[in-house]
Amino acid sequence: MKVHYSGVCGAQLGEISGVKGPDKYLPHCLGHEGSGIVMATGPGVKNVKPGDHVVMHWRKGAGIESECPKYWCPELNREVGGGWVTSFQEYSVVSENRLTKIPDDVPLEIAALLGCAVTAGLGCISNEVNLKMGQSIIVIGCGGVGLNIIQGAMLTSAYPIIGVDISEEKLDKAIALGATTAINSSYITHDGVPFENFLKKLTNGGADIVVETTGKKEVMEMAWGLTSPTGKLCIVAQLYHDQKISLNTLAMHQGKTIIASDGGKTYPTDDIPRYIKLLKAGRLDLKSLITHRTKLEDINMLLDEIRASRVGRSVIEM
Repeated sequence: MKVHYSGVCGAQLGEISGVKGPDKYLPHCLGHEGSGIVMATGPGVKNVKPGDHVVMHWRKGAGIESECPKYWCPELNREVGGGWVTSFQEYSVVSENRLTKIPDDVPLEIAALLGCAVTAGLGCISNEVNLKMGQSIIVIGCGGVGLNIIQGAMLTSAYPIIGVDISEEKLDKAIALGATTAINSSYITHDGVPFENFLKKLTNGGADIVVETTGKKEVMEMAWGLTSPTGKLCIVAQLYHDQKISLNTLAMHQGKTIIASDGGKTYPTDDIPRYIKLLKAGRLDLKSLITHRTKLEDINMLLDEIRASRVGRSVIEM
């Protein structure tokens, strides 16, 4: 693969900071959503050919699953590993089942977002929480994935669709992409009502669906309380490995459920072409999701911006 663009996901921040604990694979290549052009293929590859424009994604699609590649690093004088797809590089060896061919007229910059942010968000709505028309939803964290969850909720005709964040810019974006209400959680009260009580009032006692994307302990616990007695809480971001959350489980016996998102349970071979149809029909807005564009050599500065919650979705141009 000649990589043209890579997205940057919160999962990479998690890898860098050791969210899952000690990493036995270091050093290794990063990046799991991107786009580019196939340069060459190995024996048995049938779904893509040289010259094809493709999305690079971490979820498995159709085709061969190869062994994970290894790269030679002259600076370290040793091999550096990589997963079945890595995108923070100019050229990448990628397993066939981590590539999906796309039409040449789809901009590769936008296509990179289909590798994770878009598919995780839309898949969360359609495959994981099974949001229905007229159900209420609260999305906590309006970054790249959160905004696509909001877009998916809008396409499903959910109501109300409430976006929660600490960034006014992200909340403005949430409204533009389909949220009916946007709430800044850094304010303790809204209209004189405590923040959590205000959200419960908007959803008549709790939302049918609450999606938590921040990965913060206290926010996860709050999200459980904002979920209706028979609703679903979906956890997207991962808690740090040595942290635990505290929940009152009585509600589980009365119908409240909690689920962990798994990339929207996306099957890229089928789902990405469907999303491209929506994109071409003007039903899906991906271009406005991109708030930051940078070169590979500036990636550390970009990661600092993401940590500071100043980024919607970012792309690295190789």
